[in-house]
Amino acid sequence: MRPIRLLLWLWLGLCAGQVMAQAPVRSYDSITESGVLKVMLYQGFAPYSFQQDGQPRGVDYEVAKALAKGLGLTLEVIWAQPGEKLDDDLRDYIWRGHYLRPHELADVMMRVPYDREFSYKSNEFGELINEHVVMFGPYQRERWQVAYDQRRLASVPSVAVFQHNPIGVEVDSVPSFYLSSIFDGMLSGKLHHYATTEAAFAGMNNAEVDAVMALRGEIDWQLKQAANPSFAKAENAYPDMGKQVWDIGMAVHESNRQLAYALEEKLEELILAGEVRTLYAQYGLQYELPELYQDVQ
Repeated sequence: MRPIRLLLWLWLGLCAGQVMAQAPVRSYDSITESGVLKVMLYQGFAPYSFQQDGQPRGVDYEVAKALAKGLGLTLEVIWAQPGEKLDDDLRDYIWRGHYLRPHELADVMMRVPYDREFSYKSNEFGELINEHVVMFGPYQRERWQVAYDQRRLASVPSVAVFQHNPIGVEVDSVPSFYLSSIFDGMLSGKLHHYATTEAAFAGMNNAEVDAVMALRGEIDWQLKQAANPSFAKAENAYPDMGKQVWDIGMAVHESNRQLAYALEEKLEELILAGEVRTLYAQYGLQYELPELYQDVQ
């Protein structure tokens, strides 16, 4: 059976390779002729992109829809589950495709770090990992945030309080790794892991934890959903964390710079007119301008 199984895997690999070679990257002219802009959004990632009552929602969806409308196009959403790494998602949805979804390349991908270091990241051979991708168009500044229950925790002057007060985080997240390692692991005994940020908030509501750490957008969204006056946002810093603030943008195939330029032009109009800020406010989110625009407004 083993040789037959090996041949089967080799055949599947060859078929996958043939499919990969045929994965279409639509030119800007093809996109405008079709009247449709295909945008990749992460599924189940409230408040950024998710579905509610069968309808797409989230600030990334709203921004993508506004951009498509600005180009005179209709938005088509390609929903995606996140891969192990962002590089995998860029490969599967922007430049090569996945053998299980040979015709599902997106024209543009939302929620990509607008970061020069990440854009020019190399592998062990010195080759650019994302050479087939152009990352552009920062539309939001993101950061980490703690929310806490004022009934059980008077304030959060620093993360050191979580030596004594339990805090909830999403499993396998940056806050999980950070809080379990800072201060030589002194906070790990009070660290509670949950499947999602929403579940961590439920834990705080049930007095299992006194605080939750996640992306600021997730915290803002969960605070709005909870509508609990005892829940508040902390203003503490995060020592030894590395990158605590970063800009979020978009990505297209490197051959599609014309699309990137068109989207950038429309995005700048939306940001400077305050329309992106309004979209975020509709979801109860604090909006912070990307660095590129902070000297403009």
